[in-house]
Amino acid sequence: MFSNLEATVNSIAKIAVSQERQAVLQPLIDYIQLKVNDEEPIRLNFICTHNSRRSHLSQIWAQVMAFHFGIPNVHCYSGGTEATAMFPKVAETLRNQGFEIQKLSEESNPAYAVKFAENAVALICFSKKFDDVFNPTAGFAAIMTCSSADEACPFIAGAEKRIPVRYEDPKVFDGTELINAKYAERSLEIATEMYYVFSKVKS
Repeated sequence: MFSNLEATVNSIAKIAVSQERQAVLQPLIDYIQLKVNDEEPIRLNFICTHNSRRSHLSQIWAQVMAFHFGIPNVHCYSGGTEATAMFPKVAETLRNQGFEIQKLSEESNPAYAVKFAENAVALICFSKKFDDVFNPTAGFAAIMTCSSADEACPFIAGAEKRIPVRYEDPKVFDGTELINAKYAERSLEIATEMYYVFSKVKS
């Protein structure tokens, strides 16, 4: 893992997750553990309305924590109920927290290569619908990261399990003097919870 990113991970390792959030995260831990026990691929599709902020942060941090804890065969994805674009502040925030990010295209919905370690495969991140061909069609858990997507999608085709793990949208701080702090705060909150999830999985 890149040294600056490792420093970020080490800084959140001691942060406690509340009992209320532990209960929210337990179904995700159970799903991953079952897959590990059965030696099956672990496919996690993080879903939000626009696939622009929370779902990308969750996808990326989950992949990092699987790598950090040595949990094999974890493949993380993200999608929305509609496609928009990954908000540029997400890439900036992750870069500040230790990732190496390369913007691969310049259209209205650009793709980003997100790397967390020199010899790890980069995550290709762009906004897409949850059932885009880039994402799995079966054998995955749908992790609902916002209430509107959870309510708008009563059925996710191909999902073995549907798990709500909701986060507040940092979008409400766009255009304010708090934008940098709040995006960093939300990213670290998600990182802390993904750290907790994978720390509980026994390989």
